[in-house]
Amino acid sequence: MSSKDWIEKDYYAALGVDKSASSDEIKKSYRKLARESHPDHNPGDAGAEERFKTVSEAYAVLGDEKKRREYDEMRSLFGSGAFRRGARGAGQSGGAPFDVSDLFGGGGAGGGGDARFGGGGFTDLFSTIFSGGGAGGGARPRGPARGRDVEAEVALDFSDAVRGVTLPLTLRAPGVCDTCHGNGAKPGTTPLACPVCHGAGVTTRNQGSFSFSEPCRNCQGVGTIVEEKCPECHGTGGVTKTRTLTVRFPAGVADGQRIRLAGRGEPGDRGGPAGDLFVHVKVRPDELFGRTGDDLTLNVPITYAEAVLGTDLRVPTLDGTVTLRVPPGTPAGRVLRARGKGVVRNDGRAGDLLVTLDVVVPAKVSDEARAALETFAAQTPPAAREHLDARVRRFS
Repeated sequence: MSSKDWIEKDYYAALGVDKSASSDEIKKSYRKLARESHPDHNPGDAGAEERFKTVSEAYAVLGDEKKRREYDEMRSLFGSGAFRRGARGAGQSGGAPFDVSDLFGGGGAGGGGDARFGGGGFTDLFSTIFSGGGAGGGARPRGPARGRDVEAEVALDFSDAVRGVTLPLTLRAPGVCDTCHGNGAKPGTTPLACPVCHGAGVTTRNQGSFSFSEPCRNCQGVGTIVEEKCPECHGTGGVTKTRTLTVRFPAGVADGQRIRLAGRGEPGDRGGPAGDLFVHVKVRPDELFGRTGDDLTLNVPITYAEAVLGTDLRVPTLDGTVTLRVPPGTPAGRVLRARGKGVVRNDGRAGDLLVTLDVVVPAKVSDEARAALETFAAQTPPAAREHLDARVRRFS
């Protein structure tokens, strides 16, 4: 949802409430409109689907107190039209007309278009850009930069993925320098506050009635400088090294799932917070079992006689066996369910074992078996194919 949407869309009107409406009134109106326009209640109605999206988008903003406050602030600032394209008129002197999409990067290369810029929020954005001519602007210190995230891939056996397993993971990736412990300074010395930004990590310059803040070029936004660099990491605070981590994969982890280990990624520059480690899971297929969600699947062949007469089947599970009853007259493809014999999650929830029966037809039979089958065929009613025979007779 872009900042331009917040300025141009009237979410109060979309929900049919006044700007002073309480949270309960907003919620009540949303529930009523969402129920009326829900696609399940209006199949094939594109207009209803669009109305449902509109009220859902509006409630996503107005139903959250923080987002609602930012939305109100933004519309209050831009609602007068002072920042709309062409507001100053073609005949007035001055620069080119200003478009709010230019302010938020919507029209430039690499523009983000989101008022929150990495989660800081609308209020944070304007506290750093428009700081009232520098008086009391107070841009927040940037500090050492956060380290980058690291990705790794681990292949698990099918049974380990189902039951859960803890494995060592060896990585060769950037890590915290053991000599300077990440601050980048030579042992026995400490980083000093940057003399240009005085430790803030940002510098401010005035331009007319506005002041603009940017990362300090002297310290690259860290807020400190290192006069005597660590001989091991050369002042960066990190070195490439081999490290072994213990990774716990929960029961039921699925192929393609990603496990996040917070703070186990690349260390930040000169003592900054580390990034995260994301472990991508690849599950090796099992020779017997398949998996659908928390259910395990198994194909079991049975004979024609077993399908007709019924039988008791003893089939394997991941941790033992279970006996299933095949009722007489079972068709090919029927699925039998062994409850609780699937994936067991850490919270105790368990899926089922789904056994699909495959009736095997032998390619060759003995003379005795053929005679028995002919006798069987003579004494059983034919298959119900009347609807097919009627169609065949049209072309005869």
